[in-house]
Amino acid sequence: MASRPIVPQQARGDAGVGGAGVAVHKQTKKNAAPGDGRSRRALGDIGNVVNVRGVVVDGKPQQQIRRPLTRSFCAQLLANAQAVAAAEKNKKNVCVNVEKAPVLDGVPKRGAAAAPKAIQKKPAAKPLPATAKVIEISPDVEEEVEVKEEKVKEEKKKDEVEVKNNKKVTEGARSSKKKQHTFSSALTARSKAAHGIANKPKEQIVLDIDEADANNHLAGVEYVEDIYKFYKSVENESRPNDYMHLQTDINEKMRAILIDWLIDVHQKFELSPEALYLTVNLIDRFLSVKVVPGRELQLLGMSAMLIATKYEEIWPPEVNDLVCIADRTYTREQILLMEKTILGRMKWTLTVPTHYVFLARFIKASIPDLKMENMVYFLAELGIMHYETIRFCPSMVAASAVYAARCTLNKTPTWTDTLKFHTGYSEPQLVDCAKLLAYFHSKASESRLQVVYKKYSSSLRAGVALFPPSKYLLCAESRLQVA
Repeated sequence: MASRPIVPQQARGDAGVGGAGVAVHKQTKKNAAPGDGRSRRALGDIGNVVNVRGVVVDGKPQQQIRRPLTRSFCAQLLANAQAVAAAEKNKKNVCVNVEKAPVLDGVPKRGAAAAPKAIQKKPAAKPLPATAKVIEISPDVEEEVEVKEEKVKEEKKKDEVEVKNNKKVTEGARSSKKKQHTFSSALTARSKAAHGIANKPKEQIVLDIDEADANNHLAGVEYVEDIYKFYKSVENESRPNDYMHLQTDINEKMRAILIDWLIDVHQKFELSPEALYLTVNLIDRFLSVKVVPGRELQLLGMSAMLIATKYEEIWPPEVNDLVCIADRTYTREQILLMEKTILGRMKWTLTVPTHYVFLARFIKASIPDLKMENMVYFLAELGIMHYETIRFCPSMVAASAVYAARCTLNKTPTWTDTLKFHTGYSEPQLVDCAKLLAYFHSKASESRLQVVYKKYSSSLRAGVALFPPSKYLLCAESRLQVA
């Protein structure tokens, strides 16, 4: 970079340009202690030989030389400052305009262009062109830069704190929005609190309901799950079809009278429940494939019971006993002939899943007491006595009897996850059949067929027939009939 001719320095105390005295800048001590950041030279060499005031060479004090600041050098400084500002894109630029003229060795230079001080943070030294000269900033200027850097840092910290506070406010607003309760949720919470189910823990599913029978070899605990899976898969194969429209001499009321009488006979002979449900299954299956005259309907029932007791009982009743109990309406030969006809039509298929096998399993899953168990059997026998339940499969009738019994006895919850797991039915699937059973319960005391009602009104069976039917199921049934 070209420089102007060196102006001879005036003697100390002479008047400078414009009559102003020349201020002499003090030089920083060269022999300062190491590590002192403020020990610097005031100015370095800018192209001329500079003798700093106060330096002694060969025992002779040297005079201070005053150097001019050229316009081209000032322009180079401005260009460097602009380049540094462009490199710091993500930082805050602090620009300070110099109000006074540039100072060289403490003496203001007249006519020199004012250069701005654009210093935010001390940047790394940028390589300058070969013609450029390097200057060092005096200690007082360095102090000013450090103060400005501290201010910039404080401003950044304040901005960061404000941003964090804003985030917290927005997050708090979001969480408050999430926690807002609607009117419907408030009503739901109140109803749960009223029923005492607000803070109940989640129900645990009881998978092993056969734990109590682990030492009972007759229970077949090792195979019981597979057995019931098989029953569920084949129950529709042995399920009777809707046959009443095929029968010309039999109606639903006649069938109900027959089942009611057979339940009475079953009770007098003290037979097992398995025999009763198999008897009803054989009757319905036979009526599904053969038209029977009305006068032979009771004969069909007696022969079906004889087959079922031979299959299920150790000591089945004799044929003569059945003849006597029917008041000798039919002969021994007629009963044996009908027995042979039934077995031929059924192809000797007697091992079928009846309502009872599912009732025994589902009652066990409900963890019942005496009232609960008898209520289930009461509703189930009402169900098999009426022809309307024939459209439901045996497992659904059994599960619906358990559900209706729990509703009648006000068990909470009415349907558990354990029952859902072991029955394979959800609560909505059972509502229709359960409504029908509750309706039969409500009409049992007024019906002419009183055998089932009297049987379960006894104290030996906890008098469950005397309990009022489920209001919830009856209301649903009445709404269904009105619709």
